[in-house]
Amino acid sequence: MGSIVGGIGVSHAPSLARAYDEGLSDHPDWADVFAMFPPAAEWLAGLDPDALVVVYNDHMNRFFFDAYPTFALGVADEYPQADEGWGLRPLPDLVGDSDLGWHLARSLVADEFDPTVCQEMVVDHGVYSVLPFLAEPPWSTPIVPVAVNVIRHPLPTPGRCFRLGQAIARAVASYPDDRRVVVVATGGMSHQLHGPDFGHLAPEWDNQFLDLLERDPSQLCQLDHSDYMQRGGAESVEIIMWLAMRGAVGGSARRLHRAYAAPMLTGYGLISFEPA
Repeated sequence: MGSIVGGIGVSHAPSLARAYDEGLSDHPDWADVFAMFPPAAEWLAGLDPDALVVVYNDHMNRFFFDAYPTFALGVADEYPQADEGWGLRPLPDLVGDSDLGWHLARSLVADEFDPTVCQEMVVDHGVYSVLPFLAEPPWSTPIVPVAVNVIRHPLPTPGRCFRLGQAIARAVASYPDDRRVVVVATGGMSHQLHGPDFGHLAPEWDNQFLDLLERDPSQLCQLDHSDYMQRGGAESVEIIMWLAMRGAVGGSARRLHRAYAAPMLTGYGLISFEPA
């Protein structure tokens, strides 16, 4: 049987990808953000999981408003990098795990989740802006991407995302082989990129979210989307995806690493857990 051996919640952003590509680790705007990652990367390398289930949102590079699924699951053996309008970054395509992907698809549907099953899927900065910080490319660990709609309303509730994580854990536990899986969830913390509140940051709320994610995620599940948007800015609703990771890790999780920085337009956070 498979097992969830860890979980990571981490902010994604296109500017993070640019900072990595331009080697801005010593730039005063980025030094604190770059410093968040090495402890989690070292832990992940030592853990050496067999696969990553990556929960993220697509930024209209694979899906668009005419047909935007609530949940979408990749079942391919390769995930090409999406060209988001400025050309491909000098990074390899991602290795997939179609056997695990199809097993998750069957198990989630039997568990009354109904993901859109994708045999072809490009992946954008929701994954690519973060992965190079967590593991040095080229990457050998296969991924199973799970895209969540946090863009086009109606959105899945925070509680629904948490229960999705629990269903992913049940699916992994029923896998016939001894597959060790880490669940990674991405999404920006406080930020708003439009309107009169453009540039809104809420470090106090971001850190309260991290506190509750560790100690009492049920409180986060009881909030609705407007609560997240009012506290952290409209785009910060992405952070409900971290609840899928937390649900997958399980109730008695042990925090390994936590970091936070808010250098510019986005609150950047990282937290990692292992099952207690």
